[in-house]
Amino acid sequence: MRNEITMSQYGLTEAVEKSAERFANLTVSRVLSQEKGIYRLVSSQGEKLGEISGRFHYDVQAKSEYPAVGDFVMVDWNTSGGNAVIRHVLPRKSCFIRKAAGEKNEEQVVAANIDTVFLCMSLNNDFNLRRLERYISIAWNSGAVPVVVLTKADLCKDPENKLFEVSSVAAGVDVLVTNTINQNGYEQLYPYLAEEKTVAFIGSSGVGKSTLINCLLGEKHLDTNGLRNDDKGRHTTTHRELILLPSGGMVIDTPGMRELGMWDAESGIDQTFSDIEKLAQRCRFRDCTHSCSEPGCAVQEAVERGELPIERLRSYQKLMNENRYVNDTQGYMAEKRQKFKNIAKINKRNQKG
Repeated sequence: MRNEITMSQYGLTEAVEKSAERFANLTVSRVLSQEKGIYRLVSSQGEKLGEISGRFHYDVQAKSEYPAVGDFVMVDWNTSGGNAVIRHVLPRKSCFIRKAAGEKNEEQVVAANIDTVFLCMSLNNDFNLRRLERYISIAWNSGAVPVVVLTKADLCKDPENKLFEVSSVAAGVDVLVTNTINQNGYEQLYPYLAEEKTVAFIGSSGVGKSTLINCLLGEKHLDTNGLRNDDKGRHTTTHRELILLPSGGMVIDTPGMRELGMWDAESGIDQTFSDIEKLAQRCRFRDCTHSCSEPGCAVQEAVERGELPIERLRSYQKLMNENRYVNDTQGYMAEKRQKFKNIAKINKRNQKG
């Protein structure tokens, strides 16, 4: 007897079903996890492992086009018992993308089709406002709604002061203070975990993401570790995973990030630093770089008056410069990829001839 699953509980909406209609004889599924080219999928027919088709692999122009955790995909379910074959990724309503770790200039999809991004930062040694500005910028750019989740409040001597500092750089973003000692320490998360909604937990290693998810599940589904000698958590999660909660919502747990590079996130930076963008409108020159040498710079004047912390301005400039560099390199790499694909097509035609 087939194990029927109601896909609406996994976030399948009318809009997704509409996109799926043009793919006859294929099954709409959602990606629950992925490791080394093998995907764990769920559909109305149950759960199954899957892999992408050869044609899909050939047609891909960029890494972000490959399936990611949270994606809805069209698959040949292969009822004979073998792995399902992924043939198409349906349009995403949101997508959290970062520059992949390392020297290569490649993008990496952290999670797709998410409604809310929980940006987790602990209130002990992990606390870093400049890193948080980076996280918020990428989150705004994803199309999902960012929410800052401050963890391990029980280990902080002055949580109120830290909350004030975070609020000063997170305009328009909800900020939650949590601990996992008792239930009312994390119940603030529940309003964001409505049925059919997907939340991604994102943050550095050891900030307590897996511990919070275990609390929401009411069981130890994910492995966790305690603190190291330097008061920082140990990294536990090794891959991304979408998990269905008893309450009806879904969470995506992600490995801790040592690097979070910008990737085409200018609009997110503008929104995160809306205070600087507003000041910039009063600069004498439209292309003002907001450096000390710029005449009539309203941003520098705000720094001199003590209205804008110099650290925040430097953070803004750093993220904008990093994002600009990535965009310039991205265009060059796209041309290079297309060139090699064209060569491959010509060689294939010559072989047939």
